[in-house]
Amino acid sequence: MEKKNILVLHGPNLNLLGTRAREVELYGSLTLEELNTLLYKEAEKLGIRLECYQSNCEGELIGHIHSAPLKYDGIIINPGGYTYYSIALRDALAGVSIPAVEVHLSNIYAREEFRRHSVIAPVVRGQISGFGSRSYLLALQALLETL
Repeated sequence: MEKKNILVLHGPNLNLLGTRAREVELYGSLTLEELNTLLYKEAEKLGIRLECYQSNCEGELIGHIHSAPLKYDGIIINPGGYTYYSIALRDALAGVSIPAVEVHLSNIYAREEFRRHSVIAPVVRGQISGFGSRSYLLALQALLETL
């Protein structure tokens, strides 16, 4: 069987993971680099190729989504703050021919009211939230099972 290629996109402010002192209870203490290392190790165990990318810029994330079908079999995305209003990010995910899974470290439904609605959720295979870094690992397994 040919190895699957997965793109992991981390949205805005996720570069601050592990340094957001007042939000450790929400996001955990892992840095983005440590989270990516965890993902690469899991990908190796599962026999898949993985590439992780983080950007605070909506257009850069959209560019990666647009080019993803040329190189990847699926996308895992944590849209960060774009979750609640980025129709452009939503449309980019809807416009590509590969499946995506939305992921969040915190349980967005147990937080402020504005965080309880994702404009991304309707165009992805599923959404996993509230399990910290494990959310990404669960998303990886779920996406692999759908490919």
